[in-house]
Amino acid sequence: MHSEPRSGRLAAWGNALLAGLVSPDDAAGAIVGDDAVHRVEALPGEAAPVGLTLALGRLRALGVTGYRVALPAPGHPLGLSGPPEFNARALDAQEAVVATGAAYGLVPEVHEAGPDGDRHVEVVWHCLPVREAPPADVPSLGEAERELAEALREATAALTRLDVAGSGPVAEAAVDAYRARAERGPGEMLAPGYPPRAVRVLELAQRIGLLISVAYENGHGGAVSASEMAARGEALRPVERVARRAQVAAYNAYVEERERGGR
Repeated sequence: MHSEPRSGRLAAWGNALLAGLVSPDDAAGAIVGDDAVHRVEALPGEAAPVGLTLALGRLRALGVTGYRVALPAPGHPLGLSGPPEFNARALDAQEAVVATGAAYGLVPEVHEAGPDGDRHVEVVWHCLPVREAPPADVPSLGEAERELAEALREATAALTRLDVAGSGPVAEAAVDAYRARAERGPGEMLAPGYPPRAVRVLELAQRIGLLISVAYENGHGGAVSASEMAARGEALRPVERVARRAQVAAYNAYVEERERGGR
């Protein structure tokens, strides 16, 4: 599970822009992050791909009032509402942004470019029509926080029981990178305008996501047999699902609060 999906950055900073809390250039810069460039294609009224600053302004003019995140996985259309073409693209990318106020969605296509030794990441967001319907399986922030507390206990117990080491230089580097990011403060977790509870939920969801990634990617520990590795996957899949649901709840908190009349 990607610790910070690009759809999360676009939704969070797009919402901050809509709220008038950041400038268009600052929002676009935060969304691009360490990537080289982001463009949006198939935007209504544009014959060719355009930059993020223009795209966010155009979407606002088209009636967009907020952005939600979808983080679907096979068998779990988390945050999606259709139609099938959009859902299929989002599932392939494992993430998407769904606008509110106007029926548009954005799905990222990520690729590397440049010669060896000087590779950089470029992202094209495909703009497609979406169905105006409640998103699938998105919990409230309160539900997500309760689920995460239990999931963290279950993940720790499962990995201990299965003797998954989660150690070594690669794992330690991943943990150190996460800690460095977390120490930069809550402002690094979400864009301005999000409630503190959303920041707290996202931080815990990403911590659990890191734990899962370390368990899957950095050595087998004592789980050396096929049956033990299958047991590890069976133990971690429900926890990963909870963490994805919580990430979506955190990123969507701005829209949910506004729709309840909190803004």
